[in-house]
Amino acid sequence: MRRYIRYLCAISLVVSSLLLASCGQDRSGEYYALIGAKTWMYEVMQQHYLFYEDLPAEEELNFFDKPEDFLQSVVSSQDQKNGSVFSHIDSVNVSRVQIDYPTFGLEGALVRNANGDYVVHILYVYPDSPAAEVGLKRDDWVVDVDGRALNTSNYTEYFQRPASSYRYRVATVKDGLPDTSYIDMPAPRIIDQPSVFTYKTISAGGRTAFYILYNSFETADEDLLKAAFNEAAAQSPTDIILDLRYNPGGYVSTAQLLSTILAPQGTMGQTWMNMIFNDKTEPQTQAYTFDSSLLQGVSNLSYDRLYVITTNNTASAAEIIVNTLRPYLGDKLLQVGASTFGKNVAQSLFTDEAYPQLEFWLTTAYVSNSEGFYEYYDNGLQPDYEAEEDLTATLGEFGTEQDSLMVPVLYHLEHGTFPVTGSEQDVQSRNHWFNKQKEVVYNPIARKPRRSQFNIR
Repeated sequence: MRRYIRYLCAISLVVSSLLLASCGQDRSGEYYALIGAKTWMYEVMQQHYLFYEDLPAEEELNFFDKPEDFLQSVVSSQDQKNGSVFSHIDSVNVSRVQIDYPTFGLEGALVRNANGDYVVHILYVYPDSPAAEVGLKRDDWVVDVDGRALNTSNYTEYFQRPASSYRYRVATVKDGLPDTSYIDMPAPRIIDQPSVFTYKTISAGGRTAFYILYNSFETADEDLLKAAFNEAAAQSPTDIILDLRYNPGGYVSTAQLLSTILAPQGTMGQTWMNMIFNDKTEPQTQAYTFDSSLLQGVSNLSYDRLYVITTNNTASAAEIIVNTLRPYLGDKLLQVGASTFGKNVAQSLFTDEAYPQLEFWLTTAYVSNSEGFYEYYDNGLQPDYEAEEDLTATLGEFGTEQDSLMVPVLYHLEHGTFPVTGSEQDVQSRNHWFNKQKEVVYNPIARKPRRSQFNIR
């Protein structure tokens, strides 16, 4: 109770007057209810926050803010990057609604040309979705919707949170020229959005590689992940291609599972990852291992090389894979693409029975590999070979020679070296039919939350 009174002393004179003007009734409980959740959050942060030394003094804070607004006012500059705040507090009810909302089942980048015209470039379409049912696919361009020009105001309504059916005018580029048709989108509905998007076996240069596009570390999809790698094991591939270009992170326990599947067979029981907490935590460093007990229903793989495809959108738990396997694979791990996002911290879940509707995911630790390296916040994890996926140009099907991020991988599989930048890599010209002077205005992948949610028990 004394703790709450201290916070009440910091509120405005207006609210203090309201407390006094209560006709002799004790209404303090109403005000404790208003500030209680934020009081609890602040106390948790004082003890467990990795950057607790950056917390503002309590008298500088407004404990009447909504929990999410309160958190925004206290987080350290070290706990955010490029507009993405790593610590987060979710309402259980709201978070479920955000996950389960009607959709067409697509991701598309909003692109604008020099004339100010907009189109949406389809990045991928989920299987068994309304978009898939009508044949919409990666590399299609939506030119308008119901005859209306696209813009930043209607993009969300037409593509991210559709409320009804629409007619898309779609351009498919062939030989540099658009072939336009109309597609009547079905009603949006709730769909499965599997984190294992696709996988297949690829042959190049007499080698067999298993390719998997993995978009998020979700505990609910671990059986799908195991099934994919069981198929890989059945093919006995010489190499693995792990495509994390669109992966913003997720649960650390799932990253531990994937790392254990991909780790050299002699590393079981050795240090996989270290969590480095603040100096109020004992022990300050906690080690986690490649755990063979996780391999229930799946096997540890044997292969020669691991290619990992990354972009600036590869973040958090996805970065953990690259950073923790590097000490054990050495030059057999080849990172291709762009530098990763640079999120080197993990969040732990805090709850309180007094606030059962809230889940507080607080940044509590740096995530290092077995060699103690975690300093990649500023520049991300740098690729061994740089390549770009230009969202304003033709993308090519995932895992094919038309895919700009796969070109250097396929070349390396065949020749054992990477191509010379700007020559062999440029095996095809990229179509820019919409206008060569284009820019991405909204990339939905870049807006996904970057999270390393620590849930290992």
